[in-house]
Amino acid sequence: MSEDAPRRGTPPLFLERQSYRRRRVMDGARVLPFLGALLWLVPLLWQEDPAEGVRSSAVIVYLFGVWLLLVLLAGFIAWALGRPAPGERLGDGGE
Repeated sequence: MSEDAPRRGTPPLFLERQSYRRRRVMDGARVLPFLGALLWLVPLLWQEDPAEGVRSSAVIVYLFGVWLLLVLLAGFIAWALGRPAPGERLGDGGE
């Protein structure tokens, strides 16, 4: 038997596709607050005209857009994590 051949009884090298995707979605949920904080800081970098400054209406529209994007992403992540994995059954009353 060659050294590269898998042995019987050893766990597979790679994760199942569903558990891998679920872990990546959980990673996305962990990163989302940091992404949101960075996106909310972007208007501080805007410099149009030093004499006039940045229009507050543009900043408000940008912040509302970022907020809406974060809400939608959080809803998608909650939906993706709430789905049962294939082969999993939902218990009666969380049992």
